[in-house]
Amino acid sequence: MIALAGAIGTGLFLGSGKAIQRAGPVGTLIGYSTIGGLVICVMLCLAELSALAPVSGAYVRHAEYFVDPALSFAIGWIAVYGPCVSVPSEWVAVSTIVRYWTDLHPGIIIAICIVVSFLTNIFFIRVFGEVELISAMLKIALIIGLILFGLVYDLGGVPGQSRLGFWYWVEPGAFGEGYLVGGGIGRFCGFFSVLVNAVYSFAGVETTSIAAAETKNPRRNIPRAAKHIFVRVFVFYILSLFVVGLIVPSNDPHLLTSTGNAAQSPFVIAAEKAGVRVLPSIINAVVVTSAWSSGNHGILQGSRSLYALALEDKAPAFFRRTSRWGIPYLCVIFQSSFMFLAYMSLNSDANTVFGWLSNLTASSTLAVWVVVGTCSLRVRWAMEAQGIPYQELPYSAPLQPYLAHVVTWFSSFIMLSGGFYVFVDGHWNVSDFFSSYFTIPLSLALYLGWKLLKGTSIVPLEEVPVGTFIAIARANPEPPLRKKKGVVGWFGRFWWD
Repeated sequence: MIALAGAIGTGLFLGSGKAIQRAGPVGTLIGYSTIGGLVICVMLCLAELSALAPVSGAYVRHAEYFVDPALSFAIGWIAVYGPCVSVPSEWVAVSTIVRYWTDLHPGIIIAICIVVSFLTNIFFIRVFGEVELISAMLKIALIIGLILFGLVYDLGGVPGQSRLGFWYWVEPGAFGEGYLVGGGIGRFCGFFSVLVNAVYSFAGVETTSIAAAETKNPRRNIPRAAKHIFVRVFVFYILSLFVVGLIVPSNDPHLLTSTGNAAQSPFVIAAEKAGVRVLPSIINAVVVTSAWSSGNHGILQGSRSLYALALEDKAPAFFRRTSRWGIPYLCVIFQSSFMFLAYMSLNSDANTVFGWLSNLTASSTLAVWVVVGTCSLRVRWAMEAQGIPYQELPYSAPLQPYLAHVVTWFSSFIMLSGGFYVFVDGHWNVSDFFSSYFTIPLSLALYLGWKLLKGTSIVPLEEVPVGTFIAIARANPEPPLRKKKGVVGWFGRFWWD
């Protein structure tokens, strides 16, 4: 549930407005569905890896065992760096949303977010789980309510509003009016630009396996949890975007503005068009809660990743220090110091800064996905080299190794092409180029630097410890899942298992 709370954030509630404006309702739907398909490939690969080797740190440790210790170092620091840019993006979003109600200076709003989040992670971590659970429940309730409201509005159930049906898919069009250039190429560019938006929206789903070593019956429960999180998030995103695409046209004036106002959220636009005065405030209140919980989730994830690196001598030793409550406070302080990046929105347009931080977050997420796919491929290749049948795996994901190939190559392709718009004539921008591609040289520098410093090498396929982990799994059998009978049991197996 904590991973669910962290995965549903401002990417859906605020960032989807830009997607609809650029790609239209159908282009947005296809773009998010495409990345949703990639995410399920990532989750199945990660489930297979975590069932085989249920270790703390998940893909960070998997890279060490199955690929190269230098890759583990690099992706470990990328896991720290990701929240360094994603958390400020949440605070920028909060400052944007709160201005829907008040003209309070955004710097004050950002300061409140920083202080409250820091204190929560330093002193009140014991209530973190309860706060995230409440946040997840609020998000789910809001999304379900918005889906139902949107359907009622679209079918003419709101007094004074006629039935819309699929009219906005006809006028102004299913794929909008084109992005960057006109015609079919412009519509394709609009669709392609949505992919990075969607990656940012789905970022954090992969954290379900971070605490695999502390999970009860991990070889049984991690694969189930991976599928649980994906299905919930995927359904919520796709249904929400489908409905909002029915009731908000891609050329709505509010979507086209760049003032950084919360009114640009397509959900708020839909509520205002329906004339339900209190609904925009309710939506924004839950979105603020959503952004705050996602920011907290990022600080927790980043600080614990840094702590794990310190324990393995891949980060300075002083980061191992903990408070009497076991909180790695220096890691929290380090992670929290990057929250001040949110103040960039005071000198630049809030939407622009949100876009920069979103791009940085998306590229770091894609780097993680590339490593997950690479580790999965290496496990399969090692099993072939060692003559171990795939059936020996505690959990064997379907359609392997094709899923791993899709994850590795498609994620790499999006990383390399996600900033394509800066290369279009007249759209060059140094800031956009930097935010789209900085993660690539950073990852290479971390990998090559550690390899040269420590003299590491890629683990030979014959020495990848797949057999060792399989033997450990055999020596520690887990009780089988008790399946319910009847219609409820059949539905549960179809939906989850």
